[in-house]
Amino acid sequence: MERRHFLRASVLGASTIAFSGSLWQGAALAAPAQNAPGPYGSLQAADANGIQLPAGFTSQVVARSGQAVPGTSYTWHNAPDGGACFADGSGWIYVSNSEINPGGGASAVRFGSGGSVTSAYRILSGTRTNCAGGKTPWNTWLSCEEVSLGYVYETYPFGGTAVRRPAMGRFKHEAAAADPVRQVIYLTEDETNGRLYRFIPATWGDLSSGTLQVLMAGTATSGTFTWANVPDPDGSPTATRSQVSGSKSFNGGEGCHYADDTVWFTTKGDNRVWQLNLTAGTYELAYDDNLVSPGTAPLTGVDNVTGSASGDLYIAEDGGNMEICLITRDDRISPFLRINGQSSSEITGPAFNPAGDRLYFSSQRGTSGSSSGGITYCVTGPFHT
Repeated sequence: MERRHFLRASVLGASTIAFSGSLWQGAALAAPAQNAPGPYGSLQAADANGIQLPAGFTSQVVARSGQAVPGTSYTWHNAPDGGACFADGSGWIYVSNSEINPGGGASAVRFGSGGSVTSAYRILSGTRTNCAGGKTPWNTWLSCEEVSLGYVYETYPFGGTAVRRPAMGRFKHEAAAADPVRQVIYLTEDETNGRLYRFIPATWGDLSSGTLQVLMAGTATSGTFTWANVPDPDGSPTATRSQVSGSKSFNGGEGCHYADDTVWFTTKGDNRVWQLNLTAGTYELAYDDNLVSPGTAPLTGVDNVTGSASGDLYIAEDGGNMEICLITRDDRISPFLRINGQSSSEITGPAFNPAGDRLYFSSQRGTSGSSSGGITYCVTGPFHT
């Protein structure tokens, strides 16, 4: 992606670097992302599901909390949250967390090659406030507890008993992203002074043991970073985020996504999207709502994030005006969809099917504003692949 080729000057008060000629043609637009027309055109009038989409895209309801998933006898869970898709022969599986306490856990829906539901089932039970998580290269789902001293649970969408992974640390977990190149898992923490961690398994593919590290960097919004070991991943009596002096604080860590030697993660407390250039060992802002021009910043309440086959980022809002916003490879941001009539909810769990032509996500509390009113959707259309 173009944005990875250059480390920008500090975006807070730094003077602009002027590029010209062929050098400018090869550089990214000025980060963080700026307003621009969306690559799929403007949003159309709301459809029958209350969703505004670009022309050529359609939505459908996949499941509703407290009701049987259509075509099955399985009752969909309350407060659907983080999710991911897994290839399953000619079809695929979508998994979704349940952010309730007690209860929590996660469920899965299996789809055939044409996108019709073939089954639905539970993959994790008896946990607490399962918010986001992450998919592993060996096709398991890491379901993360967003509670003090929470755990990561490794679940098995294709069958198998979920396993708690205490070596990955006990803290207010949010999301996870696997990096198969460096063979590590990145982890966000949903605290006002949360940290960004990485877990290095003793054996790649086995999360039963390993080393938990925390990001070390300055207080600026760009610079270089290193990693340091967390002495006590158990987080008691001293919280993991307080154990290493000089570790960088982030305001409310949320979604996390890895692709092509880059990690993106969001912080809801300050409406930012951060990116780590893992090859260069640098970090910077990919988005900050205070640094958007012209006009009003489209993305507020930044939360879950995923990437498309073409390399664009899709970022869900917790609140705001209930949009999923799109940041393109050339650092342009625009709304991709908007849900109307659900202002007391949040958008969760965006994930593309393996072919990249279907986007799954949920409205956690739907039209009711209650965790029992969750709705899981699918949007189909001409996504760039």
